[in-house]
Amino acid sequence: MEWNQAMNPISDGNVVCFGELLMRLSPAHNELLLQSPNLRVHFGGAEANVAASLAILGHRSVVVSTLPDNALGRACAGELKRLGVHPAIRYVEGRMGLYFLSPGAMHRPADVLYDRADSAFALARGDAYDWPSQLVGAKWLHVSGINLALGETTTSAAWDAVQAARDNQIPVSFDCNYRSKLWGDRAADAPSLTRKMAAEADLLIGNDRDIALMLGAAFTHEDASQRFAAAAELAFATWPRLCWMIATERLHHSADQQEVRGLCATRDGVAHTRWCALPGIVDRIGTGDAFTAGFLHGLLSGATERDALEFAFAAFCLKHSVSGDVNLLGESDIQQFMDGESFDVRR
Repeated sequence: MEWNQAMNPISDGNVVCFGELLMRLSPAHNELLLQSPNLRVHFGGAEANVAASLAILGHRSVVVSTLPDNALGRACAGELKRLGVHPAIRYVEGRMGLYFLSPGAMHRPADVLYDRADSAFALARGDAYDWPSQLVGAKWLHVSGINLALGETTTSAAWDAVQAARDNQIPVSFDCNYRSKLWGDRAADAPSLTRKMAAEADLLIGNDRDIALMLGAAFTHEDASQRFAAAAELAFATWPRLCWMIATERLHHSADQQEVRGLCATRDGVAHTRWCALPGIVDRIGTGDAFTAGFLHGLLSGATERDALEFAFAAFCLKHSVSGDVNLLGESDIQQFMDGESFDVRR
């Protein structure tokens, strides 16, 4: 086993993200999987996508994870470094977690096929990470419900990370990220495990469906924003530590033509952005992570909740134009979108 901790990256890290790093394989040009013998490779993962976006936005971000000690694991860590992330990686014998994406088009939705059982990350012991030392100097910890879905050891590791953050008064963001294909026969455990994690979060990324899953509630309002407001009200009443709850809302006209808006709830009420039309979506994967990173960027930069929401929503919209898991666009690109600049070529 080897730790990549050159220059002690975590000790002065602004945001620490914990989760599995993945290799994505997908066909080009909206083809079906293996319609032709070529597949494109991208590296990502929910938490890593947030870390990379934050690094591109100028923050010092760290990813704590486990990778196989082989060419795939090293290439993944190298890509994170190229994007400005500081990887704190355990290298062990084992396999890389994979997923295959069949892009959607017109009335055919995108489809994800996971191949990540018994990956090096999934098999890592729950006590494999020394969280008190990992979080020295950190200003934020970000985790997601995907850790909980992968098994008992990753659940234990994520919980230990959150408890260490709490012991050191480090704020925590938790993205519910419910993925039914990952939970499988452990789906019955999802409500209690995600509820336990949400109770420790300062920032919760989730919608009314997530709150319904965790708290056994039913939100029957016809308007989605009303369902979100009711869910947020219950979340704040249930979890006294919670400060913000954010989500996005979609209207689907087809797989690549949608309308979206962003939502943010605090204990003072709910704010939402305008609707934005997305007439030709390039890649939807990672858009929620771009939204989360944008909101964290706002909070860490001292912005108001409203301004953080608007920035997060702009990052979210623009990520739909970027192929791959990570939003590669920086603050100036996002600001230009917010300012409503034209589509003329920038010369």
